[in-house]
Amino acid sequence: MLASYLSKAVFKLCHSNHLVYNTCWEDPRLDRVALDLGPGDRLLVITSAGCNALDYALDEPERVDTVDINPRQNALLELKLAGIRGLEFDQFFELFGRGRTDHWQDYYHGSLREQLSPSARKYWDKHGKFFTGVGRRPSFYFRGSSGAFAWSMNAYINRIARIRPQVEKMLQATSVEEQQDAYAQVKPKFWGPLVKWTMRRDSTLSLLGVPRAQRRQLERYYPGGIAQFVEDRLDTVFGSLPLQDNYFWRVYLTGEYSEECCPSYLRQDNFDRLKGGLVDRVKPHHASILSFLLETERKYSHYVLLDHMDWLAEHRKEVLAKQWQAIIDRADDGARVLWRSAAVKCEFVDPVLVKVDGKQRPLSDFLEYDRGLADELHAKDRVNTYGSFSIANLRLSPPYAVNSTTHRDERTGATQDAVSSDALAHSG
Repeated sequence: MLASYLSKAVFKLCHSNHLVYNTCWEDPRLDRVALDLGPGDRLLVITSAGCNALDYALDEPERVDTVDINPRQNALLELKLAGIRGLEFDQFFELFGRGRTDHWQDYYHGSLREQLSPSARKYWDKHGKFFTGVGRRPSFYFRGSSGAFAWSMNAYINRIARIRPQVEKMLQATSVEEQQDAYAQVKPKFWGPLVKWTMRRDSTLSLLGVPRAQRRQLERYYPGGIAQFVEDRLDTVFGSLPLQDNYFWRVYLTGEYSEECCPSYLRQDNFDRLKGGLVDRVKPHHASILSFLLETERKYSHYVLLDHMDWLAEHRKEVLAKQWQAIIDRADDGARVLWRSAAVKCEFVDPVLVKVDGKQRPLSDFLEYDRGLADELHAKDRVNTYGSFSIANLRLSPPYAVNSTTHRDERTGATQDAVSSDALAHSG
């Protein structure tokens, strides 16, 4: 009980007082395939660092509403929106590509500050130093709680393991084979007892935005627990997947992106498209998903829920049920929903009870999963830190989804449904 209390306290401290995410750690290349956005679509997504919301906007949906209960995350997205509108590309890339600039005061007071909401303005009035390259952490991407962890890992690489040349060789590899050779030199010196011990600490995971509930799910379902899970993920990222376009790990290992390896919104042509009007389709809101949906009259064709349901399932099951009810009440029939989980087996979604057409039924009756596509994309995830990835359509008009599992036929594009007997019992 004490360990659980202390873990919650540390997690709350990190999330209630700090910018947690300075970049998104969900691969939007996968999401954009899964979402298949286009004109007329309306998307609701958790803000996080705002990178992925901008990437989604490049597919030209009608609207992207972002919500976050941490106002600092929305302040970061607001700064990016202001930068797209008010800066030239080279200036914008200094801030969000290189993570530092010698011209912060000129950019901020000349082009950005007046575009921000009062709360975002107050935050950046105080924290503009994150971009000035001054101090021990000379990059925005070494700021915030997850950035602090990245900075500490780089300090370990440079001063204790002393493997910076090998890491650079790994990042510069032009083939997976060359990358594997470099990683073979990195891993024995990096993945030692100290790092393993650190990765088992709830305080460490809190810095990364990982609540105790997610660690417990991995301990329950993954052989070897959290430390083995992390080791296996690192082996996959650095030993199996090409790093040439893996901007997620590059920025945390170097503190910056390159123009060749960066999120889509940081490329000149996409920046120009956003500046040309697409940026105006992204709307940040300081709210939880539940509170926002209870207040809006808008309906959505797509939802991206990230991994926050892991925490709700452990600590606020009643909120999880209310949130899904609100999602259904504000969803188009056939709305597509994406979520991730630390759990290898995401067991807490299907049993949630919701009311449709006046009848209360398990959520599984209305979720039509595309497990084939989800598994295919999950295997290509450049971040590779989640246990599972789910894609489902909400079927809200009869005949309902009846707990179908959709598999894509790669030759024809057709789908086949496998229907469980339990679902038939609920279908009425």
